[in-house]
Amino acid sequence: SDVNNNMKLLLAASLVSVTSAFAPSSLKSATTALQASPYENELGVIEPTGFFDPLGLSKDIDQEKFDQYRTAELKHGRVAQLAVIGYVVQEIYRFPFDIAPGLPCAEVPNGVAAIQAIPALGWAQIFFLVGSVDYYGYLGDFDAGKPDLDPAEMEKRQLNELQHGRLAMLAILELLRHDSQNLVQPGFDGLNNLITGLPFLYK
Repeated sequence: SDVNNNMKLLLAASLVSVTSAFAPSSLKSATTALQASPYENELGVIEPTGFFDPLGLSKDIDQEKFDQYRTAELKHGRVAQLAVIGYVVQEIYRFPFDIAPGLPCAEVPNGVAAIQAIPALGWAQIFFLVGSVDYYGYLGDFDAGKPDLDPAEMEKRQLNELQHGRLAMLAILELLRHDSQNLVQPGFDGLNNLITGLPFLYK
């Protein structure tokens, strides 16, 4: 069916994106390029990977462009953390309103299957909400609740946030891959629930 074909394409695209991220090119040339980078001492460079830029995105760019890339990484990491939490929450809770006229949130299937179920009006709400938040900066730099930290502790926490965001980006990719494969081939893993690592959610 068209749904299965679409899901197979989505699954294939997810696998390609993940494998390409870890595919080695020329180890010798990559190592030389990484060592020559002026940004190898920036926050976020940690062991065992060190300064990891296999595509050479930091080559021949100024500090302003690097900071722009870092901001994008931070934003994507935060979105990925929310996405992972959303994947877990939908397994146990639904909002008590209609995402579109006549379609309660409780009737929308979990995960990737929701792509086909949500009507155009629902997608329009999501698109304009996310777009307005991103464009107008509603979620900016909040002073409320911001701790007064010394520079060393602040740097440590900023590094932690980067690490958590990177982990969340990998986690959401795996959740999408697993969920997509399960939609194409239900029960392929022999398990009844998606979040198998947290069995207490389903009790």
